[in-house]
Formats: sequence, C-alpha cells, structure tokens
Amino acid sequence: MDKSLLLEIIHEQAQDLTSPRVSHTRHALTELQAAIKSTQIVVITGIRRGGKSTLLQQILKTEFKNKAFYFSFEDERLLQFTVEDFSLLHEALTEFYGEQTAFFLDEIQNIAHWELFVRRLHDRGMKVFITGSNATLLSQELSTRLTGRTIPYALYPFSFGEFVEFSMPELKGKSPKTPVSRGLFSNAFTRYLKSGGMPLHVINQERFLLTQVYEDILYRDIISRYKINDEKSIRELSLYLVSHVSSLYSYNKLKTMLHLGSMNTVKNYIQYLENSYLFFSIRRFCYSLKQQQLAPKKIYCIDSAIIDALSFKFSDNFGHLLENIVFLELKRRQQEVYYYHSESGLEVDFIVRDGVKITALIQVWASLDNDNTQAREVNALIEAMNEMKLTTGLILTANTSKTIKKDGKIIHVLPVYQWLLSI
Repeated sequence: MDKSLLLEIIHEQAQDLTSPRVSHTRHALTELQAAIKSTQIVVITGIRRGGKSTLLQQILKTEFKNKAFYFSFEDERLLQFTVEDFSLLHEALTEFYGEQTAFFLDEIQNIAHWELFVRRLHDRGMKVFITGSNATLLSQELSTRLTGRTIPYALYPFSFGEFVEFSMPELKGKSPKTPVSRGLFSNAFTRYLKSGGMPLHVINQERFLLTQVYEDILYRDIISRYKINDEKSIRELSLYLVSHVSSLYSYNKLKTMLHLGSMNTVKNYIQYLENSYLFFSIRRFCYSLKQQQLAPKKIYCIDSAIIDALSFKFSDNFGHLLENIVFLELKRRQQEVYYYHSESGLEVDFIVRDGVKITALIQVWASLDNDNTQAREVNALIEAMNEMKLTTGLILTANTSKTIKKDGKIIHVLPVYQWLLSI
C-alpha cells in the first residue's frame, strides 16, 4: 500500500469531519458513556447507512475533542489494503494527526484479520472504537482473538423519540398527557410510520436513498461477500420477506414457494440477510429446545420506510407495521424476545424473558373497536398470562387507551406511540 495514498485519504476524511452537516445527537451517545470511559474496545454494529459513522464522529468530537486517530475503510481506493498495511496506516495517521492515544476505525470488517491490529492497539493501552455492518464477521473475530476485551453496542435507526426530537423539536421534553399533546404525538407517529428511522431518509426524504441502501446491502454485503451466483433467488426471497413482516415462515415452505432448491439454501440466505441487519427472526418460546428449533419463525425488518419502499402491499400492512415497530423498540431496549403459542394454540405476539424469568407478554393490534377482535386478543393474552403465571399484560394499538380487568388479571391497553415514549 502506498503511504502517500493513505495520507491523501486521511486528509480527505479529516476535512469531511470538520465540514458542517445536518445530524442529530443520538441517544446512544448517552447510553455509551460508561463504555467510552472504560479501557475496553467499543464495537458499534448496525445496518449500512444507519448512523454508525455519524455516532462515531459524535463521540470523537464531544468526548475526545477531535484528539484521536480517525480512519474509515469504506473507500474503494483501499481494495488492496491488507493486514500487513496497518503499521503503515498507523505511521501515516501519526504523521498527519501527531501522537494520539485513541483510534476510531470505521467499517473495519472490510479488512481481513483486522482483529490482530486492534488487539495490538488495545494491549498497548490505546482506546479503540470500531464499527461494522456485518454481525457474523464481527462476532467471529470478537469471539476468538478479542475475547474479554470488547463492549458491543447495536445501533438501530432513529427511535420514535429521536425522530420527534429531530423532525418536531417543539415536542422535545413534552409528554402525551393532554388531548392537544396526544394529538400532536399521534400525528408525529403517523409520520414516523411512513418516514421510518433511517437517518438519511428522515433528513432528506428521498425514497431512492432507501432502495440504494437495499441494493448496496444486497450486492456488496451479501452477493459479493458470500459469492452468490443466483442473484434472482435471494432478491425474490428478500422481497417476499419484506412484504410479509411480522409473519411466520418456515424454511421448507419458502423453499417450495420460491423454488429455492434446498432448505439449507433458504436458511443460509436468511442468515446473510440477518447478518446485514436488514431482517431479524425470532423463535417461538418453548421450554423444549427441540420444539423451539422446529417451530416456524417470525420475520421483522429493520425499518418501516424500507418496507414501504420495497413491499408490494405497504398500505394493507398497518397492523403488521405496528408490530414491526414494537419489535424494533424491544431490540433497542435489549430485550430477549420470542413469540408465544398457548396450549390451545392462541398466539401472543411477544413474550419477553430476562434470564429464566418471563417478564412481559405483549399483544399488538391496530384497533380493538370490534368486540370480537378485542375478545380474541384479550383471551389469548389471559391464557398466556395464566400459563406464564403473570398478573398483568399489555396490548398496544394505534390509538386506544384503557385498562381491562378480567379473571383476576389486568391488561393495560396503550397507543403504540405512548409506549414508545415510555422508559
């Protein structure tokens, strides 16, 4: 690798760091304070263009006052960069920035065996921050040479709270306690459902940016990385999944429906899509591990606006979109989530577990205006509450707020937007 080229890239990236840009201070900056102050390597992962680089730069500016090394590997001029070039990079960074004690390394998973360099830095007492867009590649390296040295953090698109702070700052610090404020927050949630939380789309409102992210993930993070020859099949699978969020699936049914050859092919393709943070699967909660593995899974997507941009039936999916948003918030809150089938076969959308303890049962439904619908959702929840020995449950809807008491159980009914704003 040519040192002069590295210096050229470093100079360009340093200029970009100082250029004014529209951004929003992420809640993650507060959540990461303990990790920032620790001696551990901080590993930030998430979907491509989901705000990782911006967060990294916010940490650099606010916590280190730009007194650190910064380098992004998301540059086509670095295609020939190998693990042997890290020492030369360190030399070039020192020549440009002077001696520093912290490294900010963006999208480092692009370089094979990067963990050797990062471990060396850590062992020398350097503070290191790294980002990456592929869950498996990072976890493989972290579980081998960096065991016990890292603090992982998964960054998701804007939460509803962050969306409100950015797009409707007049609501910052307020809560939906009065009829007027509830109306304003309800309106904000309708916008959030359509705009999603991908920062680039929230800021620019350009639909093509979302399809561009999807294409980049498909080609650069999946087809190219895993050397997939059958582009048509994985594209059809991804479009099917995005059109059926919050729905059950099985490898065998997908194989037959989409003519994908084998269940292993389907399994691998879905794993690749999940590795890129585009989709997430959850299992059915069962005390039997074998039953859990055999049961159908449920699929969710990283962002409602991506669903809108790619799905064939966005307008028909309102209830499923609400469920998808609830799932993402549970992920942000670092909850261990499953779906549940009662002994009589009634489904509950989410069951939350903390260690060996079941802590919550959550049902999501667009509207309880129909008496039959309310009876069905309440009965499913109560049956699950009896089986899990819980006294309270939660139903999240588009706009209903009330409390239901039945058979000695209490079910709180809340609009999704109010629950999203709760801590």
